[in-house]
Amino acid sequence: MDSSSSAALSLVSVLGGSLPIVFAYFSEFLSREKRGEHLSWLCMFWMIGGLYASIMAWSIIPHYGWGFSMGTNYHFHSWRVFVVVCSLPCIASLIALKFMPESPRFLLEMGKHDEAWMILKQIHDTNMRAKGQPERVFTVANIKTPKQIDEFIEIQSSTGTWYQRSLVRATTIFKQVLDNVLYCLTAQYRMNTLFLAVVWFTMALSYYGLIVWFPDMIRYYQEEAYKSREKIFEKEDVRDITFNFTLENQVHKNGTYFNDKFMKMKFRDVTFENSVFEECYFDDVTSNLYEHKFIDCTFENSTFLKQKKGCHLDFERDNDFLIYLVSFLGSLSVLPGNIVSALLMDKVGRIKMIGGSMLISAVCCFFLFFGNSESAMIGWQCLFCGTSIAAWNALDVITVELYPTDKRATAFGILNGLCKVGAILGNSIFASFVGITKVVPILLASSALVGGGLLALRLPETRDQVLM
Repeated sequence: MDSSSSAALSLVSVLGGSLPIVFAYFSEFLSREKRGEHLSWLCMFWMIGGLYASIMAWSIIPHYGWGFSMGTNYHFHSWRVFVVVCSLPCIASLIALKFMPESPRFLLEMGKHDEAWMILKQIHDTNMRAKGQPERVFTVANIKTPKQIDEFIEIQSSTGTWYQRSLVRATTIFKQVLDNVLYCLTAQYRMNTLFLAVVWFTMALSYYGLIVWFPDMIRYYQEEAYKSREKIFEKEDVRDITFNFTLENQVHKNGTYFNDKFMKMKFRDVTFENSVFEECYFDDVTSNLYEHKFIDCTFENSTFLKQKKGCHLDFERDNDFLIYLVSFLGSLSVLPGNIVSALLMDKVGRIKMIGGSMLISAVCCFFLFFGNSESAMIGWQCLFCGTSIAAWNALDVITVELYPTDKRATAFGILNGLCKVGAILGNSIFASFVGITKVVPILLASSALVGGGLLALRLPETRDQVLM
């Protein structure tokens, strides 16, 4: 732990630099016998966050009217309400941080030995009560005080200008970070860091690639079925008609529209091509009159009222029930895997959990060849997410346990950053094959999982290891 402010960032979000600090912080308070289990329960909150986001999206975004307008240029639509609601857990976690103890290691580095001793005593008493031994007394023979990381800064803090003091502090912190990074590449940790990097990367490449690929494939099947029902009208001559209902999934070509009124209606996947609108009246047409709806059309003496400006989302497709169902089921499907991995983490071991989960997930990938419908793809998505989550949990646990306390967050951060690179590549590669072929994404994902799973078996088991 670097500071209490870093701990605050850790619970505000599970993305970016916060995630490594969450695990580094939490691991300092756990006993060896239950460390894997409790870290796995912590991983479950990723699933809870996903469920919260998907439920809120499902409940809020489809209600286009939820919001308000300020003039014609700013509209606070339902998707903005969703963003506000998603920020509430972050605010709640900031408040909760006020009641959480500081990292004992950080307090020792700051020279606050009494405060560190009191927190360690609380940890000991809590763990002993959980073991059914509340009478055990906390005693410390000696404390190995970590190196005072801010000695040079403290010397400089009373001299020079504020600019010089800030420069000294920034330079010192940068050197500390660089030393931590290089420490992960020393002879003692080099191979473990390399193996973990490959496992993190292959896991992220396959998992996040498929997580994006599944909804895209489901949407592709939807669009194919939707296009098959498309109606085409050619050379229409429509006069003196009032349209006050929804037009959907239609293409109108080379038509003529005279003295027609389009009032309080919706266009859903409707286009007009090479058509002429003469003395027509458009009033409060939902979804706006986007240019792509009128291709090479001519408007003569036509009136447009209540055109909305500013930022708008086209909800023609985005309010699909299936989109939110897929997101919700994908988040919920990891629940059994989370529970099983938490209960077996300290019994089976981290290495077997990673290797077994990744290899089983690779087998699940091959069943995707049989997914030729929306329901089949949803089923295989749930199966893949449920089997792969155990590998993620075990990977988080072993990454925490392989490195000493003062280097743990840095090592976790490096590997988690590499994970994001793999996720970006997976998203880009897999999405580019939607509607073209399923062979490349399936073979790439399964190969990455098999390779990463076999390499994970080379890592040392840390189940009985005391944290350094």
